[in-house]
Amino acid sequence: AEQAQQPHVYIFGGGHVGQALASAVALLPVRVVVVETRAEALEGMPDTVETSLTPMPEAMVRKASAGAAFVVLTHDHALDFLIVAEALKRRDAAYVGMIGSKTKKATFRNWFLKAADGSEAQFAGLVSPIGGDAVKDKRPQVIAALAAAEIMTALAAHAGARAAPHPVSRGKAMAG
Repeated sequence: AEQAQQPHVYIFGGGHVGQALASAVALLPVRVVVVETRAEALEGMPDTVETSLTPMPEAMVRKASAGAAFVVLTHDHALDFLIVAEALKRRDAAYVGMIGSKTKKATFRNWFLKAADGSEAQFAGLVSPIGGDAVKDKRPQVIAALAAAEIMTALAAHAGARAAPHPVSRGKAMAG
């Protein structure tokens, strides 16, 4: 029962970074689900990680509970784009992250706004590259550690925002 109340982290893609991220996040107080289209990519996942083999991973986004985190790092840019678009359009995700370069993010933005009927406000919810770009080390374990910290920060902020009895203004004072 305790696991059902934990935030859900959906990792789309079980490649090198997906495996490393699943291992890192599995140690944290979250429920981890790795979603893949390739059976062999799910081999070797930690026992505490749930796996889902599906030909349509974007459908898992629709089934997810509110406040979930979605991390997208499949083997296919087009599939990444479909999953990310689905996650951004939910509007209730704590975190939507996509692995990739600034070029990939710009390509996704153009597609999302034109072909996927997305908005700039929705696009603003995308974290890409995951783990930030301050550390240039591209080893899967390093990306996983940075992304895990980023995800936990986003989950905590989302939970705090939901628990607040009324909106709290932070930052600049509003002119009135």
